[in-house]
Order: sequence, then C-alpha cells, then structure tokens
Amino acid sequence: MAEWWRGSVTYQVYPRSFQDDNGDGIGDLSGITRRLDHIAALGVDAVWLSPFFTSPMLDMGYDVSDYKDVDPSFGTLADFDALVARAHELGLKIIIDQVLNHSSDKHPFFAQSRANRTNDKSDWYIWVDPRPDGTPPCNWLSVFGGPAFTWDARRKQYYLHSFLPQQPDFNYRNPDVVDYMEGVLRFWLDRGVDGFRFDTVNYFYKDALFRHDPADFKVKDQPDGNPYYMQYHIFSKNQPENLGWMERIRRVMDDYDDRATVGEMGEAHHAIRMMGDYTAPGRLHQCYSFEMMGYDYSAAFFRNKITEFFTGAPNGWPMWAFSNHDVVRQVSRWAKHGVSQDALARQAGALLLSFQGSICLWQGEELGQTDTELAFEELTDPQGINFWPEPIGRDNTRTPMVWDGSANGGFTGGNVKPWLPVKAPQLARNVASQQGVAGSVLETYRAMLAFRRGSKALIEGRTQFFDLPEPILGFTRGDDLLCLFNLSPDPVSVDVAGVGALVGPSQAAELAGGQVELGGNGFAFLTATGPVSVK
Repeated sequence: MAEWWRGSVTYQVYPRSFQDDNGDGIGDLSGITRRLDHIAALGVDAVWLSPFFTSPMLDMGYDVSDYKDVDPSFGTLADFDALVARAHELGLKIIIDQVLNHSSDKHPFFAQSRANRTNDKSDWYIWVDPRPDGTPPCNWLSVFGGPAFTWDARRKQYYLHSFLPQQPDFNYRNPDVVDYMEGVLRFWLDRGVDGFRFDTVNYFYKDALFRHDPADFKVKDQPDGNPYYMQYHIFSKNQPENLGWMERIRRVMDDYDDRATVGEMGEAHHAIRMMGDYTAPGRLHQCYSFEMMGYDYSAAFFRNKITEFFTGAPNGWPMWAFSNHDVVRQVSRWAKHGVSQDALARQAGALLLSFQGSICLWQGEELGQTDTELAFEELTDPQGINFWPEPIGRDNTRTPMVWDGSANGGFTGGNVKPWLPVKAPQLARNVASQQGVAGSVLETYRAMLAFRRGSKALIEGRTQFFDLPEPILGFTRGDDLLCLFNLSPDPVSVDVAGVGALVGPSQAAELAGGQVELGGNGFAFLTATGPVSVK
C-alpha cells in the first residue's frame, strides 16, 4: 500500500521488557512473537523494535558490536525471521532501530581502528590530536556525562563519543563508512523489515574544525543536572552534511516497495523546524522529537507545536509521541492535570490519536502505566546511575510489561528475577484485568484506535485550531470532525454551533443544545454539519 506510514500508528516494543520466554529474566524475540496478538488487537499499523543486535549491553543494546546479528540474550536470526513472518500474518509492519552514529567499543572495527593510524579502519571513527597542553580539541560534552573525548594511548589521540566512552562515534566523512552503513540497511531490508527508526538522527556529522559549542542561549537560574544541556550544540551535531545522508537513505528505501523511515530528533532547540528539514521531499518519511515528552500539558502548547510544524514544513511529515523508552511515562509526568490516573490516561491516548501526523505509542501506555520507583541499587541505566538522583534515569519507564496479576506480571516465571523489578503499582495495571472491561484504559485505546483507523478526517484531514481559553483545546480535522479536550481536572462548558451528534469514544462529555459539558479530563468528538464555531 502506497504511503502506508502516512497517518499510521506505531507501537514501540522494548525487547528486554516485553516478554521473557526462555526464563532468564530478560525479554526475547520469541516472547515478542507470542505477544504480537495483543499488539494486533489494539489496532495499530506497525511495531518498532528497540535494538536487539549483538551488544555488550552497557547501554542496553544501543552499543552495537555486530549490526547483522541478534544478541544471544534475545535469540537468533531465525527467531527474528519468525517474528517478522508472524507480524506480517497479523497485518503488522516491522520497523527496527538502527544505531548508526556510534558502535560499541567491542565492535571489531573499533578494535582495528584503535590499533594504529595506518590500518584500513584507522579513519572509520573520529580521532583527533590533543592540543599542546594535552587537552581535547574542544569543549564538547557527552550526553551521559563528562567530556565527549577519551584518550587512547595506542594511537596517542582522543576519540569522540557522544554518549558513553564505550560508544565511539563513526566518522561519516569517510565514504567507506557510509557505504558500509548502506549495506547494513540493505541486509535488514532484504530480510523483510518494513522500515527503520534511526537513533540520534541529527548526530552523524560533526564540525570538521572541532569548534567549541557555545553556552546555551536560554537563560537558566541554576545549572542543569546534566551539564550537556548547558551548551547550544551547533558544532557537535546538526551539521548540514547530515541531510545528504538522509537523502542517500531515502534512495536506498526507494529501491524497495512500501518501506518507511522515522528519525529521532534529539535536539533541545528548534526541534520542530528540524523535523521539517529532515522530512522534506527526498529525505526521511517521518521524524519525531521530544517536544511533547515534557511536562507541559496546556492547550496552547499542543496548539503551537502542531501549528509550528505544518506552517513551517507543509511538505514534511511528523510522528507525534508522548512517551518512549527515554522519558518519564506520560501519566506520571502529567499527574497533577488528572482527575484520576485512569481518566488522564484515557484522555492522553485520545488526544495523541487525534493529532494530524503519524503516531507512536510506548508499550504499557495502553494500560495507563506509571513510572516505577527504583532504588539506586536497582538501576542498570548508565544515565540514571551517573546523574543520580536527578535528572531521573530511564530504567523507571523500562520496567517489564505487565500481562496479568501473577508474580512478575506474566513477564517471566514467578520464581525468576527479572532484569528490572515489577512492583505493586505497575502489577495492578495489567492486560488481563482490563481486557474486555468497558471503560478501562486498554479498551478505550482500542476504541480510539478503531475510530482513528475508520476516520478519513483523522488520517488525512487538515487541522484548524480554535482560539479557546485554557484548559480547552479545540480543533477540527478535515471538514466534518470537531475534537474537544478539557486538559484539567475541573469541569468546563463550551458553546458550539454547526455540529451534530457525539461520535467515537468520549469521556465525561455531554452535548445539550448548543453546549458541550466536559467534566475533568473530558473529551468529545462531534460531527460537523456546517461551518463550526466554538467559544
């Protein structure tokens, strides 16, 4: 189907935390295959698999040591092929992560590169000489703490790592590296994957002169918990050459039928504009950022972000997400805006799924899941460990999927210690207890996904926002659908004209005459019978 990705909904699976089938406490590919029926029953279009490649797992798979094989903790290539086949039987597309900015330091290429300055992989990573005083060439910082340069005594040079010292960055100014990465993409495309999610898509090229990143222009009252966010990263990433690599990726994808790409825009400045740049014609199909993964839950915020994208990038295409494996879960972030946890979870799902663009759902959000409170000794995430206690790490959102109310929530055997704990608050929000229960978060997500899939307005319709006071967000999609949300725990009333009946899922909503009453976290969809006005 041409452009199946446009307006699609993707469900993100974190393989370590979805389903453990071999009883070692770590999720695996065969476990995902067994649970694909749950994903298909939700009504999504695609599954994004976070990394499952061979890795020392210092960054839980985002440190790859073999790009063309499966880590034994997750299974085998045969297990992966079986997963893809079953997904396709169920009508699901499979999108896999590609972590191409950096490898593990255990990758054979890096072992060869660091051996000396003359071998044929010597220029595959970014090596730089020290300044006369022995310090690195510039002030670039690692996202995970400390300088972005580590000294290597064998070469008497520094190598660059945007993340852990064990994650050296590739040198994309070497055409052999680019050729190799194209081969990696073709390897997985030939195995039948339907697309790729590109990690840190704006990081590939760095400033060739290694100029200092300036201080962040945003005024700060006090230092950030992570100093990385005190810089404005105009040289250590976001280079114009990156866009040429996006165009080459698109040419590769165009050699195959019905494939799609999505890029992760890891940027604290101008991210919406950059999403547009990266999805311009001939580049990536879709791009998402962390713009909607913060703590702002105001009508003006959502209105401004969506308007900014479609005004600035009319030929681009966004993928909107409220949560993923790197951030605090949405019900935890926005708790103060909820009349209850369930009401907020239902509204957040309906809100996201009403947006123009493609959508990505993080596993467990369809249950109204919250972050898990973890003690320091329970952490595995290097970011969480390095910056304890703030900013909070990523393990809290990555705890296992909860399938039922048994010990470990059905993720693994009750007598097995899972890689991260399943605690009581999370155990209470499981699939089995919500399955078939009218009004549950799970059934609301299913209803909303079915409504979106069957609505031409929600898939294709343009968005027109109404200028309404907080906390009311109101907009039309296409010519025949009005969407109304009360983003607060307190009831509100909205005067409407030009509308007919309520349609699709709703919450705490009542249409009486020319007025819609919305209770706390209420939402409603209404048919348009003529020119719509809302006030």
